[in-house]
Amino acid sequence: MATTTAEATKTSTNNGEDKQSQNLRHQEVGHKSLLQSDDLYQYILETSVYPREPESMKELREVTAKHPWNIMTTSADEGQFLNMLIKLVNAKNTMEIGVYTGYSLLATALALPEDGKILAMDVNRENYALGLPIIEKAGVAHKIDFREGPALPVLDQLVADEKNHGTYDFIFVDADKDNYINYHKRLIDLVKVGGVIGYDNTLWNGSVVAPPDAPMRKYVRYYRDFVLELNKALAADPRIEICMLPVGDGITICRRIS
Repeated sequence: MATTTAEATKTSTNNGEDKQSQNLRHQEVGHKSLLQSDDLYQYILETSVYPREPESMKELREVTAKHPWNIMTTSADEGQFLNMLIKLVNAKNTMEIGVYTGYSLLATALALPEDGKILAMDVNRENYALGLPIIEKAGVAHKIDFREGPALPVLDQLVADEKNHGTYDFIFVDADKDNYINYHKRLIDLVKVGGVIGYDNTLWNGSVVAPPDAPMRKYVRYYRDFVLELNKALAADPRIEICMLPVGDGITICRRIS
Protein backbone atom coordinates (compact mmCIF):
# COMPACT_ATOMS: atom_id res chain seq x y z
CA MET A 1 0.00 0.00 0.00
CA ALA A 2 1.32 3.39 -0.93
CA THR A 3 2.34 5.71 1.85
CA THR A 4 1.13 9.28 1.72
CA THR A 5 3.46 12.20 2.33
CA ALA A 6 1.61 12.96 5.55
CA GLU A 7 1.98 9.35 6.72
CA ALA A 8 5.67 9.35 5.81
CA THR A 9 6.17 12.58 7.69
CA LYS A 10 4.30 11.18 10.68
CA THR A 11 6.34 7.97 10.58
CA SER A 12 9.57 9.92 10.30
CA THR A 13 8.48 12.16 13.17
CA ASN A 14 7.55 9.19 15.32
CA ASN A 15 10.86 7.50 14.59
CA GLY A 16 12.62 10.71 15.48
CA GLU A 17 10.61 10.93 18.69
CA ASP A 18 11.43 7.31 19.49
CA LYS A 19 15.13 7.96 19.00
CA GLN A 20 14.90 11.16 21.01
CA SER A 21 13.08 9.27 23.75
CA GLN A 22 15.81 6.64 23.77
CA ASN A 23 18.47 9.30 23.92
CA LEU A 24 16.72 11.05 26.78
CA ARG A 25 16.30 7.74 28.54
CA HIS A 26 20.06 7.38 28.53
CA GLN A 27 20.66 10.90 29.69
CA GLU A 28 19.48 9.65 33.09
CA VAL A 29 21.91 9.72 35.96
CA GLY A 30 24.94 7.53 35.58
CA HIS A 31 24.69 6.83 31.86
CA LYS A 32 28.37 6.60 31.17
CA SER A 33 28.35 3.28 29.38
CA LEU A 34 30.98 2.71 26.72
CA LEU A 35 28.75 0.19 24.97
CA GLN A 36 27.99 1.17 21.39
CA SER A 37 24.39 0.03 21.72
CA ASP A 38 22.08 1.99 24.00
CA ASP A 39 19.56 -0.83 23.73
CA LEU A 40 22.13 -3.32 25.02
CA TYR A 41 23.00 -1.06 27.94
CA GLN A 42 19.30 -0.64 28.73
CA TYR A 43 18.93 -4.42 28.63
CA ILE A 44 21.68 -4.76 31.26
CA LEU A 45 20.05 -2.14 33.47
CA GLU A 46 16.54 -3.56 33.20
CA THR A 47 17.53 -7.23 33.42
CA SER A 48 20.35 -7.25 35.96
CA VAL A 49 20.69 -3.91 37.71
CA TYR A 50 17.37 -2.21 38.42
CA PRO A 51 15.49 -5.34 39.64
CA ARG A 52 18.20 -5.91 42.28
CA GLU A 53 18.97 -2.29 43.13
CA PRO A 54 18.23 -1.58 46.80
CA GLU A 55 15.44 0.94 47.29
CA SER A 56 17.81 3.36 49.04
CA MET A 57 20.21 3.31 46.07
CA LYS A 58 17.35 3.86 43.65
CA GLU A 59 16.17 6.84 45.70
CA LEU A 60 19.65 8.35 45.82
CA ARG A 61 20.13 7.76 42.09
CA GLU A 62 16.90 9.62 41.37
CA VAL A 63 17.81 12.49 43.70
CA THR A 64 21.23 12.78 42.07
CA ALA A 65 19.66 12.82 38.60
CA LYS A 66 18.18 16.23 39.43
CA HIS A 67 21.57 17.69 40.37
CA PRO A 68 23.28 19.80 37.67
CA TRP A 69 26.50 17.82 38.02
CA ASN A 70 24.89 14.38 37.82
CA ILE A 71 27.43 13.23 35.22
CA MET A 72 29.84 12.91 38.16
CA THR A 73 27.95 10.06 39.78
CA THR A 74 28.77 6.37 39.62
CA SER A 75 26.57 4.54 37.12
CA ALA A 76 24.00 2.08 38.43
CA ASP A 77 25.73 -0.94 36.89
CA GLU A 78 29.05 0.11 38.37
CA GLY A 79 27.40 0.57 41.77
CA GLN A 80 26.14 -3.00 41.55
CA PHE A 81 29.62 -4.19 40.54
CA LEU A 82 31.29 -2.43 43.50
CA ASN A 83 28.73 -3.86 45.91
CA MET A 84 29.44 -7.39 44.63
CA LEU A 85 33.22 -6.89 44.61
CA ILE A 86 33.29 -5.73 48.23
CA LYS A 87 31.38 -8.85 49.27
CA LEU A 88 33.66 -11.11 47.23
CA VAL A 89 36.81 -9.80 48.95
CA ASN A 90 35.11 -9.77 52.37
CA ALA A 91 36.11 -6.15 52.86
CA LYS A 92 35.66 -4.58 56.27
CA ASN A 93 37.98 -1.56 56.41
CA THR A 94 37.59 0.59 53.30
CA MET A 95 38.25 4.02 51.85
CA GLU A 96 36.62 6.17 49.20
CA ILE A 97 38.21 9.23 47.60
CA GLY A 98 35.59 11.31 45.81
CA VAL A 99 32.08 10.96 47.20
CA TYR A 100 29.80 13.42 45.36
CA THR A 101 26.25 12.62 46.57
CA GLY A 102 27.28 9.21 47.86
CA TYR A 103 25.87 6.63 45.42
CA SER A 104 29.02 4.50 45.34
CA LEU A 105 29.50 5.19 49.04
CA LEU A 106 26.04 3.78 49.75
CA ALA A 107 26.78 0.76 47.55
CA THR A 108 29.88 0.14 49.67
CA ALA A 109 28.19 0.74 53.02
CA LEU A 110 25.37 -1.67 52.19
CA ALA A 111 27.90 -4.38 51.27
CA LEU A 112 29.99 -4.06 54.42
CA PRO A 113 29.28 -5.98 57.63
CA GLU A 114 27.65 -4.11 60.50
CA ASP A 115 31.03 -3.17 61.98
CA GLY A 116 32.56 -2.23 58.61
CA LYS A 117 34.13 1.18 58.13
CA ILE A 118 34.59 3.65 55.26
CA LEU A 119 36.93 6.62 55.39
CA ALA A 120 35.24 8.90 52.84
CA MET A 121 36.84 12.07 51.52
CA ASP A 122 35.52 14.83 49.29
CA VAL A 123 36.13 18.54 48.91
CA ASN A 124 32.39 19.31 48.87
CA ARG A 125 30.25 18.43 51.90
CA GLU A 126 27.25 20.15 50.32
CA ASN A 127 26.94 17.44 47.65
CA TYR A 128 27.32 14.70 50.25
CA ALA A 129 24.58 16.35 52.30
CA LEU A 130 22.12 15.62 49.47
CA GLY A 131 22.57 11.91 49.87
CA LEU A 132 23.15 11.76 53.63
CA PRO A 133 19.46 11.61 54.66
CA ILE A 134 19.00 8.58 52.38
CA ILE A 135 22.17 6.96 53.73
CA GLU A 136 20.91 7.56 57.27
CA LYS A 137 17.50 6.12 56.43
CA ALA A 138 19.25 3.03 55.03
CA GLY A 139 20.83 2.53 58.44
CA VAL A 140 24.46 2.59 57.33
CA ALA A 141 25.61 6.14 58.18
CA HIS A 142 27.46 4.84 61.28
CA LYS A 143 29.90 3.03 58.97
CA ILE A 144 31.04 6.28 57.33
CA ASP A 145 33.72 8.67 58.53
CA PHE A 146 33.34 11.63 56.16
CA ARG A 147 36.19 14.13 55.88
CA GLU A 148 35.70 17.34 53.93
CA GLY A 149 38.77 18.62 52.11
CA PRO A 150 41.59 17.39 49.87
CA ALA A 151 42.51 13.74 50.30
CA LEU A 152 46.28 14.01 49.93
CA PRO A 153 46.96 15.59 53.37
CA VAL A 154 44.85 12.89 55.03
CA LEU A 155 46.68 10.18 53.10
CA ASP A 156 50.05 11.66 54.05
CA GLN A 157 49.04 11.52 57.72
CA LEU A 158 47.96 7.90 57.36
CA VAL A 159 51.13 6.87 55.54
CA ALA A 160 53.33 8.62 58.12
CA ASP A 161 52.09 6.16 60.77
CA GLU A 162 53.26 2.67 59.86
CA LYS A 163 50.42 1.20 61.92
CA ASN A 164 48.12 2.18 59.05
CA HIS A 165 50.15 0.33 56.42
CA GLY A 166 48.34 -2.65 54.94
CA THR A 167 45.16 -2.04 56.94
CA TYR A 168 42.66 -1.32 54.13
CA ASP A 169 40.81 -4.12 52.39
CA PHE A 170 39.26 -2.05 49.62
CA ILE A 171 39.77 1.49 48.28
CA PHE A 172 37.74 3.22 45.58
CA VAL A 173 39.02 6.35 43.82
CA ASP A 174 36.73 8.58 41.76
CA ALA A 175 38.14 12.06 42.18
CA ASP A 176 40.54 14.53 40.56
CA LYS A 177 42.22 12.63 37.75
CA ASP A 178 45.31 14.84 37.86
CA ASN A 179 46.07 13.40 41.30
CA TYR A 180 45.45 9.72 40.56
CA ILE A 181 49.19 9.01 40.36
CA ASN A 182 49.76 10.83 43.65
CA TYR A 183 46.97 8.82 45.25
CA HIS A 184 48.41 5.56 44.00
CA LYS A 185 51.83 6.31 45.46
CA ARG A 186 50.22 6.54 48.89
CA LEU A 187 47.41 4.01 48.64
CA ILE A 188 49.72 1.16 47.69
CA ASP A 189 51.16 1.35 51.23
CA LEU A 190 47.76 1.53 52.89
CA VAL A 191 45.99 -1.34 51.12
CA LYS A 192 46.82 -4.80 52.42
CA VAL A 193 48.48 -7.50 50.33
CA GLY A 194 45.52 -9.20 48.68
CA GLY A 195 43.48 -6.03 49.03
CA VAL A 196 41.92 -4.12 46.15
CA ILE A 197 42.09 -0.56 44.80
CA GLY A 198 39.57 0.50 42.17
CA TYR A 199 40.32 3.51 39.96
CA ASP A 200 37.29 4.93 38.16
CA ASN A 201 37.13 6.62 34.74
CA THR A 202 40.21 4.87 33.35
CA LEU A 203 38.77 4.80 29.84
CA TRP A 204 37.75 8.45 30.17
CA ASN A 205 34.86 8.75 27.71
CA GLY A 206 36.79 6.55 25.28
CA SER A 207 39.25 9.41 24.76
CA VAL A 208 42.23 7.19 25.66
CA VAL A 209 42.21 5.85 22.08
CA ALA A 210 41.22 9.08 20.34
CA PRO A 211 43.72 10.89 18.10
CA PRO A 212 45.29 13.96 19.74
CA ASP A 213 43.45 16.28 17.32
CA ALA A 214 40.05 14.63 17.84
CA PRO A 215 37.27 16.96 19.01
CA MET A 216 36.76 16.64 22.76
CA ARG A 217 35.09 18.54 25.51
CA LYS A 218 37.57 20.79 27.29
CA TYR A 219 37.54 18.86 30.57
CA VAL A 220 37.92 15.54 28.73
CA ARG A 221 40.98 16.79 26.88
CA TYR A 222 42.48 18.33 30.04
CA TYR A 223 42.33 15.14 32.11
CA ARG A 224 43.03 12.70 29.26
CA ASP A 225 46.81 12.79 29.61
CA PHE A 226 46.58 12.19 33.36
CA VAL A 227 44.39 9.13 32.79
CA LEU A 228 46.81 7.84 30.16
CA GLU A 229 49.71 8.36 32.57
CA LEU A 230 47.89 6.43 35.28
CA ASN A 231 47.02 3.53 32.99
CA LYS A 232 50.64 3.23 31.87
CA ALA A 233 51.90 3.35 35.45
CA LEU A 234 49.44 0.73 36.70
CA ALA A 235 50.30 -1.62 33.84
CA ALA A 236 54.00 -1.40 34.77
CA ASP A 237 53.60 -1.62 38.58
CA PRO A 238 54.96 -5.03 39.73
CA ARG A 239 53.28 -4.67 43.14
CA ILE A 240 49.79 -5.20 41.70
CA GLU A 241 47.72 -7.36 39.40
CA ILE A 242 45.29 -5.36 37.29
CA CYS A 243 42.09 -5.82 35.36
CA MET A 244 40.62 -2.98 33.30
CA LEU A 245 36.89 -3.31 32.73
CA PRO A 246 34.55 -1.33 30.43
CA VAL A 247 32.02 -0.82 33.22
CA GLY A 248 30.68 2.70 33.52
CA ASP A 249 33.42 4.98 32.21
CA GLY A 250 36.04 2.29 32.71
CA ILE A 251 37.30 0.96 36.03
CA THR A 252 40.69 -0.58 36.73
CA ILE A 253 40.82 -3.10 39.56
CA CYS A 254 44.22 -3.43 41.22
CA ARG A 255 45.01 -6.29 43.60
CA ARG A 256 48.13 -5.76 45.69
CA ILE A 257 50.43 -8.76 45.53
CA SER A 258 53.54 -7.42 47.25
